[in-house]
Amino acid sequence: MGLTGKTAIVTGGASGFGKGIVEVFAREGAQVLVADLNGDGAAEVAAQVGGHAAQMDVARDSDWAALTAQALDAWGRIDILVNNAGITHLPQPMEEVSEDEFDRVLSVNAKSVYLSARHVVPVMKSAGSGAILNVASTAGVSPRPNLNWYNASKGWMITATKAMAVELAPAGVRVNCLNPVAGETPLLSSFMGEDTPERRAAFLSTIPLGRFSTPQDMGEAACFLCSDAASMITGVGLEVDGGRCI
Repeated sequence: MGLTGKTAIVTGGASGFGKGIVEVFAREGAQVLVADLNGDGAAEVAAQVGGHAAQMDVARDSDWAALTAQALDAWGRIDILVNNAGITHLPQPMEEVSEDEFDRVLSVNAKSVYLSARHVVPVMKSAGSGAILNVASTAGVSPRPNLNWYNASKGWMITATKAMAVELAPAGVRVNCLNPVAGETPLLSSFMGEDTPERRAAFLSTIPLGRFSTPQDMGEAACFLCSDAASMITGVGLEVDGGRCI
């Protein structure tokens, strides 16, 4: 399941699930470009794994152009792309989410995948190979109340993954997604509204295995789907959720 000799871009790689994916990829032999809105955080993680770093907003086309150019300058190819960067709005009735919040959630969680495809897919098509992994959510499979537009953005990502997989398969490019349950990341308190023992207990009661997802969990699952061991797998939404969606 190793990634020796592979090159990989991971967005949102400075913390949380993204950092876990970066660490496992590097452990398994990949060269990694860590991209994040937090440029200092990206540089710190990249230094830890001997990789490259970039400060970027995944909702900006010009930043994707620069990131793709940076990867090609460094490696001459892009084997793996992980669209991990994501945000949410605070739990609230759907009609109370502001237009600005809605636009930002859809820009980061959905438009970013479109923008990444504009720049990275042609590179992979030219090579005749590649693996794209979108980090969606169980929220796109089994939505929770009061996170309506976040749920919708992740459902969009799951459908986009399947549509991309069908179109890109003849070009030798595989596209899959991960559907994690909430984990110990900077977004956890946003999902719950507030981080209290009572809220955690209520959230955990919906997860049969009784714990949150960890960055390590995401890294191991991402490594498998992006490795040659998964060469016959495309268009899959892998639930890494402790049974939450059963």
